[in-house]
Amino acid sequence: MTQTNQTDARAALRAARQARMQAGLAARYRADRLFRLAGLSAVSFSALVLVFLLVAMASNGWAGFHRSELRMTMPIHGHIEIDPARLTQSDPLGGLEVAGLPDLVEAAAVKAFGPDGTALIGDGAWREVGNMLIADPSLLMNNQISVSIPASNELANAQRGGGDAEMQRRAATLTREGKLVRAFDTGFLVRADATNPQSVGIWGALKGSIMTMFITLVLAFPIGVLSALYLEEYAARNRWTDIIEISINNLAAVPSIIFGLLGLAVFLAAFPNYRSAPLIGGMTLALMTMPVIVISGRNAIKAVPPSIRDAALAMGASPVQVVFHHVLPLALPGILTGTIIGMARALGETAPLLMIGMRAFVASPPSDFTSPSTVLPVQIFLWSDEIDRGFIERTSAAIVVLLIFLLLMNGIAIYLRNRFEKRW
Repeated sequence: MTQTNQTDARAALRAARQARMQAGLAARYRADRLFRLAGLSAVSFSALVLVFLLVAMASNGWAGFHRSELRMTMPIHGHIEIDPARLTQSDPLGGLEVAGLPDLVEAAAVKAFGPDGTALIGDGAWREVGNMLIADPSLLMNNQISVSIPASNELANAQRGGGDAEMQRRAATLTREGKLVRAFDTGFLVRADATNPQSVGIWGALKGSIMTMFITLVLAFPIGVLSALYLEEYAARNRWTDIIEISINNLAAVPSIIFGLLGLAVFLAAFPNYRSAPLIGGMTLALMTMPVIVISGRNAIKAVPPSIRDAALAMGASPVQVVFHHVLPLALPGILTGTIIGMARALGETAPLLMIGMRAFVASPPSDFTSPSTVLPVQIFLWSDEIDRGFIERTSAAIVVLLIFLLLMNGIAIYLRNRFEKRW
């Protein structure tokens, strides 16, 4: 009887132990499913936020790529005396202005829209007609030409539903007659900043961003990579290198405006005549980007297996050949990943560039790296501060251009990273 009880007790103990194991296993599976669900939810939420951002920017930005335009016909042959060859020389717009093109455009506006026609067309509308004639001088031989010129800011605002009631009625009448339309503004991508939202363009800021990013990359990438190579491959492990490593890690977390103050105190003091130039902006952003490249570069170099180095040395390669022929090519994808992060951060910065004066009104694109310029984030900041609704629409369009530029820049960097990626 005692032996039977002991057998039953052992069986019950095994059953209880098995039940606990099954319960623990079920709990682990349940925790795994919950973790998978949480991860999927996080990714889905991030994707939804990204889609919402892209859709919102695209829908708002689409209106910014349009403007209100007045369409009319104007006489040209016999009304403006200028040699077509003059349009191929320097300052062709100046030649057209002397020949009386502004007065001709205003007279045509009065004839097409009534006595208040000159008040309905935008400032500098004659310049767009002039650019059309410069692009096709044969138009000078036509008796009449059809033109589409920017409407005044007041008329454009009325077409969007703003302004006074009289101007809204005027805009409604012109719209019904087909003389006032909302047209895609192809010149938005080739013009620079202006005081009128009907005449502004993004090319000045876009060109300034391209030039500034070029200076940033040329300075930050080689210096950051060489610094990472030296610290990881050659520097002795002592107190000084520890201090340098801590300093680099701290610099990566320093607020960007501090680098702007540094650029103001150092670079502008050394080059006072290059205020708001892409050269100064690029050097300032290079200081901010370099720590990120150094940190990512060191991690990528450290991830290269020691066996690669040992095999290269065993084959007779010198230490320099080991680094530049074997270690660096294998670490390059990781280095490019850090470069992508650093350059993307630099592209969206405004505070450092505001400190060095890149918020100035620049009516023409920069001609070189020392010309006054602005950049896309600063241009967006300046336009968003305007009260005019037209500038708000242009702000959304500029954000779309910035996102496209960022995607292109990152796409090229990701292609290069994948191109050089090797597995071991």
